[in-house]
Amino acid sequence: MPDPTQLGASLYVPATHHALAEIAAGTRLASVRSLIVCTEDSVSAQHLPDALGNLAKALRHIKTRTDRLIFVRARNPQILQAILNMAGADQLTGFVLPKVTAENIDDYLKPLQGHPHRVMPTLETSETFRESAMYDFLRLLEQPSRRNRIFSLRIGGNDLLALLRMRRPRGRTIYETPLGHVIARLATIFIPQGFSLSAPVFEHMDDPETLSREIEYDLNHGLVGKTAIHPNQIPLIERHYRVCERDINAAVRILAPDAPGVFSFDQSMCELATHRPWAQAVLLAARHFGSIEQVN
Repeated sequence: MPDPTQLGASLYVPATHHALAEIAAGTRLASVRSLIVCTEDSVSAQHLPDALGNLAKALRHIKTRTDRLIFVRARNPQILQAILNMAGADQLTGFVLPKVTAENIDDYLKPLQGHPHRVMPTLETSETFRESAMYDFLRLLEQPSRRNRIFSLRIGGNDLLALLRMRRPRGRTIYETPLGHVIARLATIFIPQGFSLSAPVFEHMDDPETLSREIEYDLNHGLVGKTAIHPNQIPLIERHYRVCERDINAAVRILAPDAPGVFSFDQSMCELATHRPWAQAVLLAARHFGSIEQVN
């Protein structure tokens, strides 16, 4: 069973992409560990029929791989239903649900009844800015009929900035915009209740330094995975997900069956009751992304 940590750098590909069939089949960009095929914002209304035809062709070439996750960002519940009817749709991991709210989530989930697909709702509407609305949404998601479907939650940075009549500035991380405190609040609302959050896309392909800084902020906020808009971003993103040997050694000690309640290791206090979740996350990341000798 895949876990959200496995998302890594999720490559975002419009359903109109000329090489979609090869990418979906893994004969092109074979090292991509998670793929999101978009039928929503990246596809104009007049190109939607062509996009769906291209997607239908690609789905026929998908081969199940336990080390690769493939999601489709469905434009709306009707398009989600249309995709489910395509041959090969059963090979998909699931669907990314855009602009999800308490009012429309069940419209997306209803077509999935009887299907095994998982979903990643995207928080990117004006409700995301209201703390009370997010707590209401949390209570809705916690109900078993919905929670069992949710693979992770996504933060739609560009849509949220658009609501503020902004575009991500060059040379600044998203945490240096009004969304910084929004992401922090979403983390404290959803992560303690067992939901994972993935990080917004970084849209500038010529600024790896700022992207690196932003990934560090992502990790410091407990986010898992980040959308990539170009294959060149993937190695940089996933390099940051490697775990230093010092943390791995500490995690192993904390999770040891005979670990005492509190002990000193590598000049730091280790406390079983409070550090166990961190230790589990460290070893999971190390399993997927490997390790480094020391933090740069």
